[in-house]
Amino acid sequence: MKMPKAKDLTAKQRDDLLKTLKARFEAQMHRHAGVEWSAVRARLESNSARLWSLSEMEQSGGEPDVVDVDAATGELIFMDCSAQSPKGRRSVCYDREALEARKEHKPKNSAVEMATTMGATLLTAAEYRRLQEIDDVDTTTSSWVQTPDNVRKLGGALFCDRRFDMVFVYHNGAESYYAARGFRCSLRV
Repeated sequence: MKMPKAKDLTAKQRDDLLKTLKARFEAQMHRHAGVEWSAVRARLESNSARLWSLSEMEQSGGEPDVVDVDAATGELIFMDCSAQSPKGRRSVCYDREALEARKEHKPKNSAVEMATTMGATLLTAAEYRRLQEIDDVDTTTSSWVQTPDNVRKLGGALFCDRRFDMVFVYHNGAESYYAARGFRCSLRV
């Protein structure tokens, strides 16, 4: 994935973000057993572009946290862990093509474009299910997830939520948008 040009965080923004991430990390140890904050902090401090992306995820309500470590690369995997779909990312259609296809009442943006601008990626359906194994999320909202090309070519897009203590994967027209539907991101650091 091509990273957008990262904006620099001020020293105060960086310090405030690191404090927020550390507090969340320590309060939610079940998400990342065996991972030490010192290792997370070192990786973050050595990658300003990823730190900026995490700031964007945080500012839009995602509450990013470490949920896994890639055994092959050692990369930390962050996901949006907010209880409901991030408030700053709702009421968006799936992608630019869907946005342009709407004749009227267009949303302000699309999930794919917003995620790309943040330097992150939409969760896949498998990643979404993995997140649901860690915490129950989207019990009153839903989140767009990456959609296979064959579904997207036919005008559809996938979204997920948790209802009745089960995780569901649904389909909708990619141009649709709802006040309770947003999207969740993942980011490798």
